[in-house]
Amino acid sequence: MAVSSHKAQKIYIGGWFQRTTLHLSEVYDFLKRGESPLPLDKDKLRTLHLQADIASVAMHPGSLDHIGVRTNAGIEIKIYEDGLVLFSKENLTSLDEDIHDLTSYYEEKLSPGIGYIFSLGAPVPKELANIKTVYPYFIVLHRGTRKDVQAILEHFREEEYLEIRKKEFEIYRGNNVYIVNNISEQMPQVERLIEEQVFMREFKGQLHRYLNLHRIIWERIAEVKEKGEIKGGEVGAFKEKVESYAKTINLIEARIGQMGTYLHTREKIARESKDFARLLTVLDFKHETLSDTLDYVKGIWGMTKNYVTSTLDLFSSIQAKSTEASVKNLTIITSMGVAATLVNFAQKVPQFNGGGLVYVAILAAVGYSTDRILKTIYKRRMYKIKDTKLAKDL
Repeated sequence: MAVSSHKAQKIYIGGWFQRTTLHLSEVYDFLKRGESPLPLDKDKLRTLHLQADIASVAMHPGSLDHIGVRTNAGIEIKIYEDGLVLFSKENLTSLDEDIHDLTSYYEEKLSPGIGYIFSLGAPVPKELANIKTVYPYFIVLHRGTRKDVQAILEHFREEEYLEIRKKEFEIYRGNNVYIVNNISEQMPQVERLIEEQVFMREFKGQLHRYLNLHRIIWERIAEVKEKGEIKGGEVGAFKEKVESYAKTINLIEARIGQMGTYLHTREKIARESKDFARLLTVLDFKHETLSDTLDYVKGIWGMTKNYVTSTLDLFSSIQAKSTEASVKNLTIITSMGVAATLVNFAQKVPQFNGGGLVYVAILAAVGYSTDRILKTIYKRRMYKIKDTKLAKDL
């Protein structure tokens, strides 16, 4: 492409998902020795470790401890204790090939191993498990021109959404491509800017997914409740769905509850460095705005949890009514059988012969048929859904 090779210094991709220093030590054991203290298959661990193609691993203490990794293919990785992961590559040849190298390494070589060591414990909700991550690509230029920047955006078919031009650096943002034109800033500071941008983008992205998931769950429940009635035969299946929503909500509620700690820690560390705090001010990173958004999503999920709980109570009540009807049906059938038997015995005790067996069979068939008819009536019976109507959150 039309960008001078000496101007494109480095390419980064990154992501974030909640982790702690305990997780970091587990990742280190795997990356360093292909081992884990967890009850996982040792042969599989060794296979996944070889697949990761690691040249060196080192633990680096700091405000946030991180693992530094270098692969035999020259990819550098930083894995922080709060879950931020940053992949980078220098000595670039082709932006397309270099980006492909980074993404394929993460998805095909490293991610399977990391996923395996975290395969035990609370599961990821199925509504989130299949979300394909679209990484923002950060391309760092060294004193590039406006023409170089435009050539990159056009190559990736990206529209420019944001432009920040300062004497130290320039930032141009497309949808999934960020271009940092480094004019005079030290490279470590530029890398910290990219880390912070990845964290805040991922943080906001997770909140947005949780908000959309709230809407999906709410609408699925409301679609049934707003009908005002439901067939008895549909109650059990719908109740099972609502119970699965309740489990999902509990899992996500726990993850949302953790997010505030990571945000405040990142903000505190960022403000500790005067030089970096200056750059954050220039870029107008809004930790406080993200914190407010987090509180909003927490409130939404609290309301969603209450909505699901009240729905479970409502349909448990309907199911109890239907169960009570079934018990009454069984009582009627039993009473009919006993009455018929008593009448027959009052006239003549049946002998244990062919006629007696036919009599028993007819009695059983009548009882079975009656039970099936009553159950069919129950399944088709419409039950009123009495619930307080709530205004939808806008």
